[in-house]
Amino acid sequence: MTPFAIAGVQMHLHHGDNLEAMRHRLQLLMHLYPWVQMAVFSELCVFGPALQRAQRLPGPAEDALRSMAREFDLWLVPGSLYENRDGRIYNTTPVIDPNGHVVARYRKMFPFAPLEEGVAPGSEFCVFEVPQVGKFAVLNCYDLWFPETARTVTAMGAEVILHPVMTHTIDRDVDLNVAKASAAMFQCYLFDINGLEAGGNGQSCVLDPSGRVIHQCGTTEELVPIEVDLEQVRRQRVRGMRTLGQPLKSFRDSRVRFPIYDCDPAGLAYLDSLGPLEKPQRGRSANEPEPIEPLAAE
Repeated sequence: MTPFAIAGVQMHLHHGDNLEAMRHRLQLLMHLYPWVQMAVFSELCVFGPALQRAQRLPGPAEDALRSMAREFDLWLVPGSLYENRDGRIYNTTPVIDPNGHVVARYRKMFPFAPLEEGVAPGSEFCVFEVPQVGKFAVLNCYDLWFPETARTVTAMGAEVILHPVMTHTIDRDVDLNVAKASAAMFQCYLFDINGLEAGGNGQSCVLDPSGRVIHQCGTTEELVPIEVDLEQVRRQRVRGMRTLGQPLKSFRDSRVRFPIYDCDPAGLAYLDSLGPLEKPQRGRSANEPEPIEPLAAE
């Protein structure tokens, strides 16, 4: 058995500085559950969805988070914050070890376009190792809706996916179904942690490597301490999900060629026909042609 204790933190957030509120939740978490070894917060937990609060990393907010990791002697995945880097803004999740060292920064690959305007996509996957425990990955919210992301990090060895989200829209039920399917397809633990108020509509969820719900929150504040067993991941990946399907090995051994991954323009004709990625407007159906401008009077 390879146990490791991870706590999701579902908390009320506002548009502004949430750093001290995060520290208070960590203080309570470690008072109640001193055996926890890692804490995971929701997407954009630090400042909320405020592009104007974007800052360079390393920077003062990250320094405060590093101090919290040292103070409470735990791994800290503080959701994310907007990062100003080389003139572009990224939705970035630092990963901080118990000594306060930033071991990785993950930049969201799929900003929630067209709604998350002004945010650039990242291009590097984040898989990091907790010594003598196992491999962990970070994916941020909408990233998980693209199975290529979870497939890649699990092919890199990730046994736990840490998935901060900020969902306050009516598709939260679908969000959760995507998380459940991903845990089963890729045979991993998955911590899907949402915020409240400005941070989301809650319903955070922790899933085991067979897609079973270990715990699902409601819509109030919750601390969710879960001890995972990574030997369960390893055993299921060898013997099969619930001793049945072995999708990682089946994909590895497949000789099927998937044209979509070749980015051949001929194979993308249907996708191109869907039109530009833009916010829907009132009064026009998806396939309705653009209105014709009337001729100017002579």
